Formats: sequence, structure tokens, C-alpha cells
Amino acid sequence: MAVLDIKKYPAPVLKQKALPVEAIDAGLQTLIDDMIETMYAAPGVGLAAPQVGVSKRLAVIDISTKGADIPLLVLINPVFVLREGEFEFEEGCLSVPDYTAKVRRAERVIVRAVNREGKGYEVEGEGVLAVALQHEIDHLDGILLIDRISPIKREFFKKRFRKVQKAGK
Repeated sequence: MAVLDIKKYPAPVLKQKALPVEAIDAGLQTLIDDMIETMYAAPGVGLAAPQVGVSKRLAVIDISTKGADIPLLVLINPVFVLREGEFEFEEGCLSVPDYTAKVRRAERVIVRAVNREGKGYEVEGEGVLAVALQHEIDHLDGILLIDRISPIKREFFKKRFRKVQKAGK
């Protein structure tokens, strides 16, 4: 297993819609293991394949670090079956370091996916799990945390980002 490099905004792979996983083979199993190790090392509660530079519809989530009694989830080709309700949650992102924002999300979701053994399953999430599922699936659709904030806040973020980039050169 290896800790992978997490791509940071504005890496182009983060804005692309990821391709479906076609085969669950040894290469995918290694990627899953590496993503899990990378997520824990970051540390984070979720990680999508595009965040490590791989354009595949694959994500891992473990919210047990937030006190939840839910095992590690491996989501291959996840799709929403249901999204209902609405609430705001303060989110951060490993690909947008040192930035958090309140984001409006569905309060309850049901996601259908395939696990690493190739079996289909559904996971129902509320609260932190609902946020994590939506956040990681957003990554698979090329949507970042900053795409979910108001245009004014997004412009402020980009201005601050450019200033930090300029100062670092």
C-alpha cells in the first residue's frame, strides 16, 4: 500500500466527470487500498479517485472517526437513488486545503453502488454520512466544494487563492 499524492485545486482532473469502473481487477484493488491509506494519512473522512489523479467512479468513505458506528465504505460506480430534505453543513476538502464553507446538501440520501467484491448494495445516509456521500460523488462528477458556494464567496476564494499563489512564487 502507498500514500498517493492528493491533487489540489485547480488540477484539471478535479473538474472532469470520472469514467465508470469497467472491471474490478487487481489494479483496482490496489488503488482502493492506496486510497484508503491516503484518506487516513491526510486525514480525511472520504476520498474520490479523481482526487488522486485517477478518472474513475470510485470513492472511499469512513466516518467512524467522527464517532459514527458505520464501517468503511468502498463505492464503485455510485448513483443516487434518493435525495430528500435540506440542511447546511460546514465542509472542508482535501483538494481545497485550508478552506471550509457552509454547503447546502440533501439531509437524507440513498446511494446504490458496487463494493470491492463486485456486489451491489445500497447505503442510506443522514447527517455526516449524507454529506460525505454527496461530497465524494460530487468529485466523481467534476464538482468541487467551491462550486457549491455562492458566486460572491467563490470569487472571494479565487481572489484569495491567486494572492496565495502569487506570494508563493
